[in-house]
Amino acid sequence: MRFSLNREALLKPLQQVVGVVERRQTLPVLSNLLVHVGPDGVSFTGTDLEVEMVARTAAEDLVEGEVTIPARKLFDICRALPDGVRVKIEQNGERVAVNAGRSRFTLATLPASEFPTIDNIELVERVTLPEATLKDLMSRTAFAMANQDVRYYLNGLLLDLRDQALRCVATDGHRLALAETKLEAEISARRQIIIPRKGVLELQGLFEAGDGTVELEFGRNHLRLRRGGVTFTSKLIDGRFPDYEAVIPIGADKDVRVSREELRSALQRAAILSNEKYRGVKLEVSPNKLRIVAHNPEQEEAVEELEARTGVAELSVGFNVNYLMDALAALGGEEILLSLRDAQSSCLLRKVDSDDTRHVIMPLRL
Repeated sequence: MRFSLNREALLKPLQQVVGVVERRQTLPVLSNLLVHVGPDGVSFTGTDLEVEMVARTAAEDLVEGEVTIPARKLFDICRALPDGVRVKIEQNGERVAVNAGRSRFTLATLPASEFPTIDNIELVERVTLPEATLKDLMSRTAFAMANQDVRYYLNGLLLDLRDQALRCVATDGHRLALAETKLEAEISARRQIIIPRKGVLELQGLFEAGDGTVELEFGRNHLRLRRGGVTFTSKLIDGRFPDYEAVIPIGADKDVRVSREELRSALQRAAILSNEKYRGVKLEVSPNKLRIVAHNPEQEEAVEELEARTGVAELSVGFNVNYLMDALAALGGEEILLSLRDAQSSCLLRKVDSDDTRHVIMPLRL
């Protein structure tokens, strides 16, 4: 096995796959990348048995073959090399030689036959959409995923294919984020899959700016994403996601229209004096005014007053200030709408002119 290419051309695929490789592994081969040289170029595969990433690139001086090379060491060597240097990687028995300019490195290898790969997935649906759209959907929702919750099905992101639309939904039981987009092609049937948290984070790191498209392949136990020279595959969480539509408040008819940036800044300031454990702030709504009040055990108080377009007479509801700020950051736009019902009911946040992103936050008793 042999190939050569410029350092920059090598560094990009290594950056894309090395994040999948965990530093501590049960199997030694999982600390390695599978390097495969074929007639069209070279591919690098990293996996942790849950998530697999394959990145391909063109190369020269090709001798076909495959072997596994320590992932982190190869990446660190490549990253530390000077710009523009040509890198030649060649297998010699059970070692791989990495030559670049006046630098020489010899790395241990493990046989490619020991490397576990996800081959064919049982395909049930294929969807193509703009990369920017999928990136946007995930950035508006992924923050609400649970982290190491015993309800394992919450530790991931739901992709819900329905009615010629794709929805991303995440919840940790205290808040919920939903974003959707229309699809051009018809789908054969409604499908719901849950991508594990690590898979979501790896995907978010993979997205690039531009007007490219991605292809999503829904399998029975896997999701596969193809984009250019990269193929990402993730196992799915085997569980039933809660009925998220039942969580979206109905009858929340007390609307408060306010500047998103002004509200975010006011919450940021009030949060300084909120209780460090519960992070609670109280939203007090009265005609054309929104008041934010925070207290802490030291008897300190923060009060912020904002202009708001609302006809609500008097209403006071407590919320976790971090959840509010996360939702505002993900929503974007100039003005947002808070829909409330009473002091015991959750709050629905969305843009004034669009319903494609909705955030729900449970109330706090303060």
